[in-house]
Amino acid sequence: MRYIWTALFLLFIGSAGADEPSATNPALDAAALAPLASDDFDEKGRAIDAIAATGDAHVLPILRSLLDGQLFQRKDDDRFVIAAESDAGYDITDALTSENLGSVGKRDLRKLGLNNSLRSQLETVLARLSLTSPDTSIRLAAVNNMLKNPTEDTTAAIRAALANEKDSAVADAMRTVIAMSDLGGGDPVVRLAAIDILRDSLSPDVKNRLSALLEKTSDGTFTEPDENIRGAAERAVAHIESKVSLYGFAENVFFGLSLGSVLLLSAIGLAITFGVMGVINMAHGELMMLGAYTTYVIQLLMPNHIDASLFVAVPAAFLVAGLVGIAIERGVIRYLYGRPLETLLATFGISLILQQAVRSIFSPLNRSVSTPEWMSGSWQINEIFSLTYNRLYIVLFALIVFVGLLLLLKKTRLGLQVRAVSQNRSMARTMGVRSNWVDALTFGLGSGIAGVAGVALSQLTNVGPNLGQSYIIDSFMVVVFGGVGNLWGTFVGAMSLGVVNKFLEPFSGAVLAKILVLVFLILFIQKRPRGLFPQKGRAVEG
Repeated sequence: MRYIWTALFLLFIGSAGADEPSATNPALDAAALAPLASDDFDEKGRAIDAIAATGDAHVLPILRSLLDGQLFQRKDDDRFVIAAESDAGYDITDALTSENLGSVGKRDLRKLGLNNSLRSQLETVLARLSLTSPDTSIRLAAVNNMLKNPTEDTTAAIRAALANEKDSAVADAMRTVIAMSDLGGGDPVVRLAAIDILRDSLSPDVKNRLSALLEKTSDGTFTEPDENIRGAAERAVAHIESKVSLYGFAENVFFGLSLGSVLLLSAIGLAITFGVMGVINMAHGELMMLGAYTTYVIQLLMPNHIDASLFVAVPAAFLVAGLVGIAIERGVIRYLYGRPLETLLATFGISLILQQAVRSIFSPLNRSVSTPEWMSGSWQINEIFSLTYNRLYIVLFALIVFVGLLLLLKKTRLGLQVRAVSQNRSMARTMGVRSNWVDALTFGLGSGIAGVAGVALSQLTNVGPNLGQSYIIDSFMVVVFGGVGNLWGTFVGAMSLGVVNKFLEPFSGAVLAKILVLVFLILFIQKRPRGLFPQKGRAVEG
């Protein structure tokens, strides 16, 4: 019985000690880092391997900062710190705890020296540690970093990791690095196979490496003597350049559609009021401005819920701008129907009043509206092509507003009356349509959509009193080009002008591109005065 209790006691002691740091999994501490300050490079090399073997979470940043020359030892207490240059000298953090230690002068730190052998060892160790990380983004970043200068050691580490890699993007990047390494070998068959792999890569490093094979030396000979390899490299570079051109075209189309979406949002409300009422509303831009300021105020009221603020700002901006629009129609415009010049001057005066009111309330300074986290960043499709989320969402938002307004005008009683008044006001009145009521609601609807456009603009530019002035001319251009009062014409006109403008900008500049578009519109209107999709009806035809 005594022996049984002894055995149980020994088992208890053994199990208790299993949770403590052991020699097989040592903790990373100051003693482990101490050899890095030694003048003996062999001792430093052994310390690097020992640090890597600990598996501590701080190993990667410590070794990476050592390789980048950012790991120092503070002179007054020999503490190891990671330093970043600043105006005062260095901003430092503790290497082991990541504690912020403030700023110190450059003379207060001791730099840890490296030689080429240690740098090569560090690259290999970092490659091995990064390639075995459970985080896919860390593995991909490590492989892309090795692409710039693949060495034999890092390539060997990638070859070993490739067999166990499950993520397709990381595996493709690994094959690219291996091919870049093989390209510098001596076997022509292996080099041609490497070029065949690299021709599908869009990395600038790959293109530069292949282009280097086609360069000539000072004596007129090619840097690459093998004609077959030069031919394969030339075809690969041409293939890469064609793909780059294709993605460049796609990028211009996307930016053109995003600009067209903004023009659509800003012009679609104007198309309704102009088409139904024949009113040239010079205050339309200021109604967009009110929508943008509504977004700003909503975010002030919801500082802890920025991600949800736009879902509140859209209906709020519609109501604010719509009510202001109805007030303008009831208070001023209804007395000026049939007098276009007076209407234009009156709405221009209203625009000045709205601008001055905003300056008095919010000051003349621009206001910045925060972008929700779900609209930040970009969708990275490949190395050279990405779609920014804010513009992508604005394109989708513009399409939703367009479809919603189209359904409203086609499927509702209000839409039927609006179309009746726009096509023949006198006949609509004789059929019992209250044209005054339709005019007020139509102006309010167009103004509300202008406010919604202001919400979208607040995510692309600063909010200020002159926000609407930048888009009022473009809005009128879209309406005239597409056809007054025609929603499909406004859609086609906005998207067409947006795409054409973006394709002209790289060659002519932003200002000249707008001038060229304006000249085109003038010539176009000479041939088709009523736009792409002219409005139909007896009143129009007569």
